Amino acid sequence: MDTPAPKAKPLPADILTLLRSGGSILAVGLLSALLTATVLGGIGRQGPHTNLGWLTLMIALGCLPFGTLLLGLGLAKWIGHRP
Repeated sequence: MDTPAPKAKPLPADILTLLRSGGSILAVGLLSALLTATVLGGIGRQGPHTNLGWLTLMIALGCLPFGTLLLGLGLAKWIGHRP
């Protein structure tokens, strides 16, 4: 007789929170970097050409590393939680 596979345990709320917030922050950073490079005048040798370009560049430079680290932490906890 075949025994059914054991059901996977649901992820704890802290892991889901890390994965959601890390992915969201990383997405905001990627979007702001894309907007800076394309819609908001691009980036020249001395930086972005507009004030809004500078603002979105600063958002990207803050969100990309933090979002990557937060998502990495969530993935590490998810891998450690697997049976």
